[in-house]
Amino acid sequence: MTVLTTERLILRDWTDEPADLARIYDIYSRPEITRWLAVSPGMPMTDPAQAVERLRFWQERHANDQGRYGTWAVEVRETCQVVGTALLKPLPGLDEAVRTEDIETGWHLHPDSWGHGYATEAARALLAREFATGTREIYAVVSPGNEPSMAVARRLGMVHVGQRTDWYGGELLETFVLAAPDA
Repeated sequence: MTVLTTERLILRDWTDEPADLARIYDIYSRPEITRWLAVSPGMPMTDPAQAVERLRFWQERHANDQGRYGTWAVEVRETCQVVGTALLKPLPGLDEAVRTEDIETGWHLHPDSWGHGYATEAARALLAREFATGTREIYAVVSPGNEPSMAVARRLGMVHVGQRTDWYGGELLETFVLAAPDA
């Protein structure tokens, strides 16, 4: 199901189709991606079957969100190539089982798709959609040292507010925030 579209991209649900599962595995088996996802157990993936498990995890996590929140495939409209993942969701708290009121956007792109502005374009669309619901601010949390991801947050107009440990079980994260345009 298509969640939203931009000039160049389609954000849609990941599926259990072989091509999607292969791309999930290709992205999340790469150390250059997963080294920044310390809070994600089972990373990097070492077996293609783990893609099915990850897809089910995402589906279960967002089962009651009615499409407002999710972990979506980012597909280039012109080529139909999936370039990565974009997400929008409530941040998990210190115990990781309970959602906070804080909303997070994020992105994980395959290295073959870096440098094209896809993360910024996808996140900008998700930010606009979420702000339209009345959300007052949205966060991006980034592992220290992940300069490319911090650059995306800055391109989105997000303000760096320092390192925080409020979420993901207390992991130290560079924290960026963007206030709603009318705030």
